[in-house]
Amino acid sequence: MIISRLAALALLATPIAITAEPPADSSFSADRFRATVGFLADDLLKGRDTGSEGYEIAARYVASRFAELGLKPGGDDGGWYQRITFQQTDFAETPGQVTITGPGGASQSWTHGTDVLVGLSANEPHLDLSAPLVFVGYGIENKLLGINDYAGLDVKGKIVVTLRGFPQGMPSEEAAHAAATKAQAAQAHGAIGMLSVGTNLTMKTRPWAQMVHFADEPAFAWVGADGKAYDEAPGIRITAALNEPAAQALFAGAPQKLAAIRAMADKAGGRPKGFALKTRARIRSDSVTRRVTSPNIIAILPGSDPKLKAEYVVLSAHLDHIGVTPARPGDKPETDRINNGALDNGAGIATMLEVARAAATAPDKPRRSLIFLASTAEEKGLLGADYYARHPGVPIRAIVGNVDLDMPLLLYPFTDVTAFGADHSTLGPIVAKAVEPMGITLSPDPMPAQTIFVRSDHYMFVKQGVPAVFLATGFANGGDKHWGAFLNGAYHHPDDDMNQKILWDQGARFSEANYRIMRAMADADVPPRWYAKDFFGDTFAPKAEKAKRP
Repeated sequence: MIISRLAALALLATPIAITAEPPADSSFSADRFRATVGFLADDLLKGRDTGSEGYEIAARYVASRFAELGLKPGGDDGGWYQRITFQQTDFAETPGQVTITGPGGASQSWTHGTDVLVGLSANEPHLDLSAPLVFVGYGIENKLLGINDYAGLDVKGKIVVTLRGFPQGMPSEEAAHAAATKAQAAQAHGAIGMLSVGTNLTMKTRPWAQMVHFADEPAFAWVGADGKAYDEAPGIRITAALNEPAAQALFAGAPQKLAAIRAMADKAGGRPKGFALKTRARIRSDSVTRRVTSPNIIAILPGSDPKLKAEYVVLSAHLDHIGVTPARPGDKPETDRINNGALDNGAGIATMLEVARAAATAPDKPRRSLIFLASTAEEKGLLGADYYARHPGVPIRAIVGNVDLDMPLLLYPFTDVTAFGADHSTLGPIVAKAVEPMGITLSPDPMPAQTIFVRSDHYMFVKQGVPAVFLATGFANGGDKHWGAFLNGAYHHPDDDMNQKILWDQGARFSEANYRIMRAMADADVPPRWYAKDFFGDTFAPKAEKAKRP
């Protein structure tokens, strides 16, 4: 799962909500759930990294389980796998560099990993780019939000300078989407590069030291039919993030000082206006690439209704994890460096397989068809789900809904669930009604500032116009404390293994809840629908039939 450890800071005390729990459906087995997670989290799979042998073993295991259930293959050429080619881009031996030339002609330079972090270009391994600079505020342009930070600015052939983050007071999920599309906005106006500087809030939320810690990680992208690594904004040829000394150099001689800009950004709704800077930047970067392949694993259970079986409900969970942590100086020979990923996301895959078993063996089959997607490269940027949503084996408009399962925390008896994104479509009430007979409640997003809705696999379906939610165990009954401890401890760490005190009966319970949700989606006369005038529905499915918001 891709989530900041800082999310743990957002966990607040939550009232304990204890309800009577009816006996779990006997078709959902705690022992079988544990066996699945145990296999996927075994040291022999070495953390299931994308492109690794361990991941390939896990993929074959999941495919064999699908076959055992009599499901139909939904991958390429009638098989279980949708094999994807990925490009891995790493920094070359020569470090990247940013040079800022002031209005008087004097220059200052910084190398990557100091006070600048130079981005990697997937399709241009050798870059040496120089251009004038234009400050564009937050760099957001979105008609539905009524924001155009480029109004009156000429950035064609120039490098834009943006503030990181988004204006305070905006709805967090809508704002997160707008912030994630800054490169596309810059490209649309003819810019060729993009530099970012922090606001007081973003520098506090994500300190520079934390950014530097991840600075040398490789970049991944899936490779398209044209043989090129996919890039949503290829016109933005290079990017870089700047720390304080370099950021101050950008604004030398500017009509407004950076401190004043940040003060305005601190205010609710504060949106600093852009202007041409009196400086220019030269950015150099060298990279090397290699290509690996890794498959999504896809199975289909055909629907039973002659008409509705042409519509599909997708249950997804990522199969990959982060592999083996490189040895550090001082590590002892017995140091555990394998990131087993028991909860992240062996537990999500186990849930999906339990739901698939229940659906395949039910005497009354679901009316709509079900697609079970075990995705790859989630930890590399939601890439496997993105590729599938763009290249599904069925028409994308035939996919009517998606529920994603990522890292259910099974360390406490959960009494509620959170469906991130439930406010945007009828999936919210569908989930609430489906789990109510189990004594489980649907709780609102407990950490909206973390914008989880736009940071998990289901969002790749949202971007293709499909109503979707990411389902997680909730914060009631002590869940908030367990989430906080996990995110600051075992998350993305070798301790996420079978030695944790995982409550396997809660895995069976979570599976039953998801089966009920899937059946509700599959059997309803009307498929899930976006709410009218919802930002995401209007952005990605403007012509789809909408539901009235309750």
